[in-house]
Amino acid sequence: MPKGSPERTSARREEIINACEKLYQTMSFKEITIKEIGSATSFTRTSIYNYFQTKEEIFLALLMREYELWIAALREEMAHREQMSRDEFADMLARTLEDRAQLLKIMSMNHYDMETGSRPEHLAAFKVCYGESLQTVASGLDKYFPDMTAAEKRDFLYTFFPFMFGIYPYTYVTDKQRTAMEAAGVNYAFMTIYELTYNCVRRLLR
Repeated sequence: MPKGSPERTSARREEIINACEKLYQTMSFKEITIKEIGSATSFTRTSIYNYFQTKEEIFLALLMREYELWIAALREEMAHREQMSRDEFADMLARTLEDRAQLLKIMSMNHYDMETGSRPEHLAAFKVCYGESLQTVASGLDKYFPDMTAAEKRDFLYTFFPFMFGIYPYTYVTDKQRTAMEAAGVNYAFMTIYELTYNCVRRLLR
């Protein structure tokens, strides 16, 4: 860990994560390197290694930040709602994920690489955040659907969270993929993040 105030350390980490996020808007995970990220910051590339040893750790930190933003949005919604119907709960999850397309993109494309390429302490911090997202959704089930059994809640969580990994590839389709689908004669219904998530949650809450 570099020497300096916690504020400076946090600011440097955020600048690195922001640089990675900006590059990810126009480049793929494979194309982005520590050198590319360093060029987009205000300090030297070698300084990055004081905070992250690999690009996978930087992406994991970006994913963690996306999870934190999603958790905050869920908690904000639930703090102001004493009751929700099944339709309203499905709508809440769908809307909050629609706002976090980057979360879904990173999850679907680079999750395994990020975890295997990160040091244990970085991975453990991420797992704590991931666990908070599970608990936040679980708390919503407890609050709004007290009649659900423990088994039903468990089934919801361990269906919905793996489902999230597939949302982005099914909703963001390139022209090449679209053309290939048509050439193959695949009858494919293109849906938005909201539509796919809402329909899944509503079915899980039957």
